[in-house]
Amino acid sequence: MPNADDWQGDVLRDLRGTPQQGGQSPVRAQSPGPDQSLPVPGGVPARDAGELPPPGNQEHRPAAPASRGAGRPRSAPDSRPVVDDGLAGAARRTQHGESLVSRATRGVRRIVSSSAAREVAQITRTAELLQQPVTTGRQIAVTSIRGGAGKSTVTALLGATYAHYRQDPILLVEADPALGSLPLRLGAKTLRWTTGDVADIVEPQMSLLDVTGYLVQLPDNAWLLPGSQGRIGAMLDARAYERVMVSLRRYFGVTVVDCETLPAEVARVALSASQARVLATPATLEGMTSTYNVLEWMKGLPRHVIEGTVVVVTEQVPRAGVDLDKAAQKLRSTGAAVRILPYDRHLASGGTIRTGLLAHSTRLAATRLAADVFQLSQKRR
Repeated sequence: MPNADDWQGDVLRDLRGTPQQGGQSPVRAQSPGPDQSLPVPGGVPARDAGELPPPGNQEHRPAAPASRGAGRPRSAPDSRPVVDDGLAGAARRTQHGESLVSRATRGVRRIVSSSAAREVAQITRTAELLQQPVTTGRQIAVTSIRGGAGKSTVTALLGATYAHYRQDPILLVEADPALGSLPLRLGAKTLRWTTGDVADIVEPQMSLLDVTGYLVQLPDNAWLLPGSQGRIGAMLDARAYERVMVSLRRYFGVTVVDCETLPAEVARVALSASQARVLATPATLEGMTSTYNVLEWMKGLPRHVIEGTVVVVTEQVPRAGVDLDKAAQKLRSTGAAVRILPYDRHLASGGTIRTGLLAHSTRLAATRLAADVFQLSQKRR
């Protein structure tokens, strides 16, 4: 998971000193009751270095529970590395999302113009939107029409943003067991319990501490539930997914789900059960055409479905092969919102996302996207 201290870079450096309301310290891992609002800070939260252990090293590991409906205890799965040791050494050094020249030019512009103050004001307003309290956990589903559209990247960016700004627990669920890349993008080192495993484990009487023992711990009070251990042929049925989501929803303020590509069954279930939906599409003519056709189909569903959907157009090469303004206008004509995630060298290189290496424009785009999606989720109960 990315380092939250680098999330907004220089722009938020002054904001991080904003005191909490009433001078109280943030409360971590607080689980709300059915009608209780989750805690919300008064300003942009400050982070303590080393507050949480590295991903995958859970301090609380529960004993193997009895399987649901089984007569004997379920054996605990062994941990498996996300990346093989032989491949881990093959990764090149990660590069910054924008060139040194671009960063220097932007710095000079900020000094000689008044745009910096406006930008800080805008980020402050966005932070206030992201920190609104919720009475029940919000579920956000991220999917795409085809592979390679950047849905796992978008999921990771949304999860990092919510974990940075909010003080209630955040959950990222990988509902795509087919060798998904979400754990790698989040920086998880090992995987143990999966969505299918937890479906047979969770019980209503469990506490938040019990539940998180089966999850991969990430920085900033965030948690990951993997879809598989990287094995080919792993399956996840819709009933198991529904059982997990219904059981875990009350523990987490925001849950972001990395779904299978449409029209997979679990993806359809996730989209219908979520309060907001994100549809990732590459900035190509093929991607735009497929996405437009799906949005036209969604117009035939209950109105809240299309109105609660945000299309994220991901630029995966420096120069898109389509006119993004014209394409976005066409997609908006269906009633869905559209956001552009600009090309970023760091994101394009793959591997673990480190927010300190993201381009400034990427950080701003991810934050605004997270605020848009969260606002939509608040409208649907």
